[in-house]
Amino acid sequence: MKNLWKNIINIILIGVFLLSSTSLFAVGGGLADPGSGDNYFGAPSIWASSMKQGVGTSYEKYNTALDAFGHTDTGTVSKVWFSLAEGIVTETAWGLIHEAQLKDMQFLVTGTSNGGWFDEEKVDTDQTVSYIDTDDSGRPLSPAFRIVNTDKDGRYTITKDIFTDPDRQSLFMHVQFQTFENGITPYLLVNPHIDNTGNDDVAFVGTNHLGARNLSDNKYLIVKSNTSFLKTSAGYVGVNDGWSDLHSDLIMNYEYDYTSATPVYGKGNVALTAQLSTVNNTTLTFDVVIGFGDNYTEAEGNASSSLSAGYTATLNKFNGDGINTGWEDYIAGLSELSSMVSFTGDNGKLLYTSALMLKSMEDKTNAGALIACLCVPWGNTESADYYNSGYRAVWVRDFFQVGMAMLALGDTDTAKVAFKYLPQVQVTTSTPGVGASNDDGWFLQKTHVDGTLEWIGLQKDQAAMPIMYAWKLWKAGVLTNSEITSYYWSVLKPAAEFLSNTSYIDLTVGSYHNTGTYDIYDTQQERWEEEAGRSPSTTAATIAGLITAAGFADYVGGSEAGAASWYEQQADAVYNNINSMYTTSGNFGDGEYFFRIDDPGSTSTCINNGGSCVDERAVLDGGFLELVRYGILEPDDSRISESVEEYNNQGLSTEDRTRYDFTFEGISYPGWRRYSQDRYGEKHTDCSNFTGDDYYNRGRVWPLFSGEYGTYKLDELYNAHDENVPSNEINMLRDTYARVMEHFANDSYLLAEQVYDGECSNGGSQYTIGEGTDSATPLAWPHAEYIKLVRSLRDGQNFSKFQVVDNRYPLSSSSTVAVTFQCSNGYTDWGQSVYIVGNISELGNWDPGSALALSPDNYPTWNNTYSMPAGATFEWKGIKRWENYPTNPEVIWESGSNNVTTTPSTGSIIVHCSF
Repeated sequence: MKNLWKNIINIILIGVFLLSSTSLFAVGGGLADPGSGDNYFGAPSIWASSMKQGVGTSYEKYNTALDAFGHTDTGTVSKVWFSLAEGIVTETAWGLIHEAQLKDMQFLVTGTSNGGWFDEEKVDTDQTVSYIDTDDSGRPLSPAFRIVNTDKDGRYTITKDIFTDPDRQSLFMHVQFQTFENGITPYLLVNPHIDNTGNDDVAFVGTNHLGARNLSDNKYLIVKSNTSFLKTSAGYVGVNDGWSDLHSDLIMNYEYDYTSATPVYGKGNVALTAQLSTVNNTTLTFDVVIGFGDNYTEAEGNASSSLSAGYTATLNKFNGDGINTGWEDYIAGLSELSSMVSFTGDNGKLLYTSALMLKSMEDKTNAGALIACLCVPWGNTESADYYNSGYRAVWVRDFFQVGMAMLALGDTDTAKVAFKYLPQVQVTTSTPGVGASNDDGWFLQKTHVDGTLEWIGLQKDQAAMPIMYAWKLWKAGVLTNSEITSYYWSVLKPAAEFLSNTSYIDLTVGSYHNTGTYDIYDTQQERWEEEAGRSPSTTAATIAGLITAAGFADYVGGSEAGAASWYEQQADAVYNNINSMYTTSGNFGDGEYFFRIDDPGSTSTCINNGGSCVDERAVLDGGFLELVRYGILEPDDSRISESVEEYNNQGLSTEDRTRYDFTFEGISYPGWRRYSQDRYGEKHTDCSNFTGDDYYNRGRVWPLFSGEYGTYKLDELYNAHDENVPSNEINMLRDTYARVMEHFANDSYLLAEQVYDGECSNGGSQYTIGEGTDSATPLAWPHAEYIKLVRSLRDGQNFSKFQVVDNRYPLSSSSTVAVTFQCSNGYTDWGQSVYIVGNISELGNWDPGSALALSPDNYPTWNNTYSMPAGATFEWKGIKRWENYPTNPEVIWESGSNNVTTTPSTGSIIVHCSF
């Protein structure tokens, strides 16, 4: 009866479940069905904290004699990935990298002193995390981690070494549990989330093992140890799991063999508990292994075999012991790594860690599939009741940054295999859900690593970046001439055709149907996946993608000569549209700067995630620096320097400012937010987690922007010093921009998506200024940006620049041709005239006050001849306005789409418009 009342109390405390008289019964019978209906049994499931302290997996070397897709020459391919947060094992995947099978595994501890006490490892200990395998300078050589968790009251420590078994589908944890008084008992608590959800698992226990499976009965995990489990139990979280059991009276009362396996009613958020031996002022050393498999036999076999192999042998194989290929071999094979160390501020610790993290975030069934993060952002408040990949997915934009970083490190194998993966996420006529009239060649917004569609927005930068990436690989000799010719026809040309033409998309996933028509200037979403229109960062990628595509077409030759010319013309048209995203009458400073996005059909933009609608000129965004980094605008272009002034303006309101400075070791360093008024981040009131559309959300500083800005500053010095930057100025950039990223990293050298900027009361989270929030750690992109920055510093020039783009721009304006503009049906009132205005400076940059006047000699047809740049493409329209504009501000625009004109290299042309 005591146990029954104990369950009633627990259920009342969580406020979710009602208990019937048949809810529980004794050992041997398991747990009865919770009742009618299809509600799961147990507290709602969530993911673990995204402030990861470690991420790891076994290193698997490609067998280049095969196709490199999932084949290796290291024997069995271990397909297990783990993460660490709050001092414990958190989301652990097996199979595909996005398929979590475990939410977390930790110890619960009870003691008899002072009347008895109960501890939860992740809450009641102080935690330190380090790398087991380092070189003499402390640089990590493998992602095998040691966690030391010390009881806040000084009664015990738990030391755990964590890694995977390279020869098996297993996670290995070597434990030393040391106590400093008698009567302390540890309990192992395991919370499965099999098949990437937490509400439909079945748990069971046996002789010295814990187990769980999904309802489909096709994925299993088995937990075994080489120390005895004195008691075991399978229960439902928040009802009769080990935490609820021990927290109530410090005694493990429940010993249930299994949770219900009935298909309809057996869905559950389950937990497994094992009691270990009481430790009396001594140390208990033991191993715990989780084995995974498609059935019980496989999972149990993997766990048992790893235990038999033992701690030392398995760890040595993981690291690389001279006989077996491991992580030390991977690090040693990075040809550029050692020469980059002197261009870091921490003697290479973050550099080596970045290499390990990026390689660890690659799938092994779909080799080359590089994900954004092994986490769900703000996971500890995110539901796991339904499938949620979070950031454990492929975004081609993040993918491009990581691939470039691999190339910068000298990992040409991964860089090449990653490119070979890209056709899996390119839209073709056979893509599931694609409409019959869809224009193919673009790349999907977000996918699972096997190419399964998840988010299907059109992002033009993600259509351009694979072309840009191929160019870098080709120029580095990673892709051969014959490979480029083949990929040109199958991958690169379809992407270039999509970019260079007005394109129609039609794609359906489930109930979501995405359809629309987009010209060469517009994107459905810019790089922050939120706004439609024309953004500087997307424009930069589009231009670079088209110019590199033209370079490929030139190389292929023959009939593609015309394609090369077309891609260049369209790139030039986009280039000539840059000023549509630049204002001379903005809200900040002298009013001259690039703003975040221009929607030609509106003068306002609406801030996502809970923000309001504002004048589009009121949003600063550092994406304009991509125009310099890719080689489109010079760093001393007046539009860039004017924009940098506002980008760095710390006198703006907390809503509008993008730059924040941080003090580390008495030195001030810069950091930047994504854009002014960003809402993608913790609440600005109390720092609690982001929750979707909420006015109180606040986007914070992203470490990756320090890398981007540092590269821009290098471009500035490169030009100023005629391509020979003095070493002392290189060192100044290192000591500012590389160093601030190193300070932003956590104690295990992992970089977060966002760091705390001090703009909230910080009541519950207790973030430290300049350290990562619970958004996502480690995020691949800032690690990649750091690597590219360090490589650029070593080279003395921007590694991300495309010389073929830099050679073409800026377009020469010294040659002009005569263009006669004729507009028919220009009926006007007295005091009105017809003008032309367009997207280039000669046509007023769309400012009606700067429009060029036409003559009514053949009224109602108006015409005039003006000099325009030769060989240029521009957009324009006719307008009717009052001659005393702006006193009378009414403007009547020619209806329909913009007129697009490409001028010849010599001679003259006549162009037309009509009202």
